[in-house]
Parts: sequence; structure tokens; C-alpha cells
Amino acid sequence: MMTGAAAICALPRAARAQDVTLRRIPSTGAQVPAVGLGSWITFNVGNDPVLLQDCTDVIAAFVEEGGGMIDSSPMYGSSQDTIGFGLRRLGHPETVFSTDKVWTNAPEDGPDQVAETRSAWGIERFDLLQVHNLVAWDAHLETLFAMKAEGRLGHVGLTTSHGRRHRLLERLMRDYPVDVVQLTYNIADREAENRLLPLAREKGIAVIANRPFRRGALPQALEGRPLPGEARELGVSAWPQLLLKFILSHPDITVAIPATTQVAHVRENKAAARGPLPDAAMRRRILAHFASL
Repeated sequence: MMTGAAAICALPRAARAQDVTLRRIPSTGAQVPAVGLGSWITFNVGNDPVLLQDCTDVIAAFVEEGGGMIDSSPMYGSSQDTIGFGLRRLGHPETVFSTDKVWTNAPEDGPDQVAETRSAWGIERFDLLQVHNLVAWDAHLETLFAMKAEGRLGHVGLTTSHGRRHRLLERLMRDYPVDVVQLTYNIADREAENRLLPLAREKGIAVIANRPFRRGALPQALEGRPLPGEARELGVSAWPQLLLKFILSHPDITVAIPATTQVAHVRENKAAARGPLPDAAMRRRILAHFASL
């Protein structure tokens, strides 16, 4: 059975919506849809059957809209089990780009944690595993690079969040051949533009933007505020889609991973990658409008 990027690349054109929604991981050429799906908090639902079904419906809508990267972590409570529950219910859709993390201060526990994560998802091989928030990064990178060399892993990555540890991340991006980095990037948090995004371009590293909505705080703060005139040109009528279009329009961002509990929001998020994205001049005007609010 094909998994991850290979399956996505094999999809017929009609099943992929528009080709412009696909982004490439430079180190391997693998293609993934520009809008993925996060699971922090939203999928931490325990054994509640109603909430598990709600999350399965979200995954199903995500798959119907082209699938792509679903991101989780051992840090996210029951989220991994929730993803596994949904994937089993849906017959393990081939368009899911499986993405998770290693998160333990005990380097010797890394391989066992990866095995537990794989069991929770119910898969044999991850498309991407990342060192979560650079915890015990040296040992975990060694483990992940060995897995990749043995064909047991597709890509190796590093993550940060909330704008933390950028200096260390920059050093590791220079010193190690990682495929992907994950960091916080949105219209209000743009520190990564200064050094990390240009470095990713230089090194051929894909970039995942986490916290695109600041856990919903940005859309809430902007609710009822007027959209800039550029929104009409971009074909959007709500702030969340404009916020995603802004992120995806940065040439060094590969994928954004908004989390949600609502099927309608999945479809809206996926639609943000279709149609026009802001050019450099529009980005400046959108930023100026945002700053004025």
C-alpha cells in the first residue's frame, strides 16, 4: 500500500483540486498539500465516543479536500490515539502524510516512544518525524537519521513554537541535513522572516508554520473588524482564510497546520490554498491594515 507523498503524487488531477495547492519538500521532491491539519488540544478527547467521532469527521473532510500532513506529538495527550481511531475508521487513507514527533528528555527512550507512536497511529512507517521543541535533539536526530537511512522513515525534522530557541534552531539547520523545520509563523509572529526562512531557502529545507491562528486568538481578535480591500481581490470574505493566505504567500513557507474541531473550518482552511495568493505588494498592504486595527 502506498503511503504519504508517494500516494499524493499518484493521485489523478481531479482528486487533487488545483496543482497550485501542492508544495514540494526540496530534499526529496515529495509533494504535500499546502494546508495540513494540526492536532494540539483539538484531538485530545480521551475515550469520549462522540468527540472521537467528531474528530473522525474532521479527518474525513480533510481527506476529501485532498488530505496531506496531519501533525501530532506524544505531548498532545490522547491526540495520537484519536488520529489512529479516525484513520482506522476511514480505512487508512493513502493521502495522509503522517507527521509526528519525538518528545522525551531520555534519549534511550526515543526508539520506544517512536514505536508507541506508530502503534497509536496504526501505521508501519512515518512520512516525517521531528524532534519536538529540540528536546534532547542530538540523540534524537541520530535516531531519526538512522531510521531514514534504513528506509524506515521518510523525512527528519526539528520543531520550535512560540518563537522560542530560534538561535539553536538556526545552528542546527546549518549543521545537520534536516528535511523539514516547524516553527511559529503568522501575521503577528514574523520573527522567522529575519533569519530562519532565508536560511531554509538557502539549505533547501521545507518549513511548516504552526500556530497560524495563535490557537484561535487572532480570528477572535479580528472578528467584526473590516477586512482589507485586498480580500476581495483574493476571493475571501473572512479573516481566517486571509490569515492563511498571508502565511502561504510567503515563498519560504511549505505547509501551514491549523487545528480545528469543525468540518466547516477544515473545508475553509483547505480553500485558502486555492485561487490567488497575495503578492509582495499586497502582503505589505495587508500588514499595514492589520497594524492599524
